[in-house]
Amino acid sequence: MPDTSLTDALRAQGYSLVCGVDEAGRGPLCGPVVAAAVILPDGWIPDGLNDSKKLTERRREKLYDEIIAGALTYGIAEASVEEINELNILEATLLAMRRAIAQLDPAPDFALIDGNVDRDFPISSKAVVGGDAKVAAIAAASILAKVTRDRMCPALDAAYPGYGIAKHKGYGTKAHMDALRTLGPTPIHRKQFIRFLDREDKA
Repeated sequence: MPDTSLTDALRAQGYSLVCGVDEAGRGPLCGPVVAAAVILPDGWIPDGLNDSKKLTERRREKLYDEIIAGALTYGIAEASVEEINELNILEATLLAMRRAIAQLDPAPDFALIDGNVDRDFPISSKAVVGGDAKVAAIAAASILAKVTRDRMCPALDAAYPGYGIAKHKGYGTKAHMDALRTLGPTPIHRKQFIRFLDREDKA
């Protein structure tokens, strides 16, 4: 279960405001990538907090409300499909994370980033592999990012019907890939993620 041991260690080193940062939506074939940054009050961990992927949708929604209400500060931001196409998904994810951090007030002096890349952040930072299962603030950020992105999907589905986005959240399920073959890509599909269509056309 995620805890505050890493955050506490950083505070002991003199960092007063440590945020956790995570993303949702790196893997889907379409839509933006969303990032969140959270600073939790000293010693506070919402009951049942865990990596968002290990929670039911209902539990994530409940924790989302608790985190929004109880966090010292939080930020939620995105990078668009156009930015993903231009930069690549890793750079777009880092951009969304920097945008989320920039929203925090009070501003953090250290960021714990889920994953293995933590470059080009405006403050001191550390990447934590599997951080959403280890660090409470990262787990909280994972929930804010996941719920926010999931809530976008019904609108994307309504704007581009026939792909099943509300159901699979944009991931590359068989139904989604079959719809792409039948209907073709939309403006919200990520060019690098649907290259299989080009390969199939050339086969």
